[in-house]
Amino acid sequence: MIRKSVVALALILCLGLVLTGCPKKTVMKDEPTVKKSEDAAARAAAERAEREKAEKEREAAREREREAARVREREEAAKREQEKAKEFEKSLVAKKQPGIEGEVLESKLLKDIHFDFDKYDVRPQDAQIMKENAALLTKHPTVKIQVEGHCDERGTAEYNLALGERRANSAKKYLVSLGIPENRLSAISYGEENPLDPAHNEEAWAKNRRAHFVILPK
Repeated sequence: MIRKSVVALALILCLGLVLTGCPKKTVMKDEPTVKKSEDAAARAAAERAEREKAEKEREAAREREREAARVREREEAAKREQEKAKEFEKSLVAKKQPGIEGEVLESKLLKDIHFDFDKYDVRPQDAQIMKENAALLTKHPTVKIQVEGHCDERGTAEYNLALGERRANSAKKYLVSLGIPENRLSAISYGEENPLDPAHNEEAWAKNRRAHFVILPK
């Protein structure tokens, strides 16, 4: 009887062990593997920081190059302006002008405009010349200009004197519209008295119908 009890107890214990199962083992990460992962992450971060630093240095170098280019451009622009100023000074030619005390100055850079027969409006084809004249006067703000109105020989002297005045005033107003202060400009008419070409034909008359610009003495 006792033997049966012992056998039964042993069976119960075995069954309990089977049902309970073996205890689970705790899996521990391999310490060297963790260390390798941390080192790789650190290297990646360091490489990223190095790339960012290098890119910032390259951008700084590019900005220095751009600034140097801007400085060169400003210096070249200033040099061009100085050369233009010298060109303007060299272009000046002194001459006596009736009715003006002292000498006036003429410049080939201040170009004449021309008019149609018996007209005084600035022609569209002369608009660019007027813009160039205005640009030149803007760069030399101390220069004062007298606009001369001229006519061809056809018509009476009185009529041509009045027509020449309208032409001079028309050119003067056009310069004012381009930003030249009116107090730097004056107008005078010479009518048919000072022809550019003394011939008596259409070609000469076309040359003589003009507005001419002279620089007044200071």
